[in-house]
Amino acid sequence: MSREVRWLPRARRDVKRLDPPVRRRVVDAVNHFARTGEGDVVRLVNVKPSEYRLRVGDWRVRFARDEKRPLLHVLRVLPRDKAYR
Repeated sequence: MSREVRWLPRARRDVKRLDPPVRRRVVDAVNHFARTGEGDVVRLVNVKPSEYRLRVGDWRVRFARDEKRPLLHVLRVLPRDKAYR
């Protein structure tokens, strides 16, 4: 089920601001999910077009899936308290 991961510019900026150990955990979790489909992922309710979130400790990775191709678009990486606003 391997999917390609594309980081949008906003998500790239979010990741660059993280401490190196946290950044490594987030990137590893996204890559692991893209390869295996395993992770704490939930579809967000009342969000159009469909978005999902991947929980990595206190951080949330918001992403969209491309249903036509094996592709994940990483939209944002935010702390839990700001991820759902």
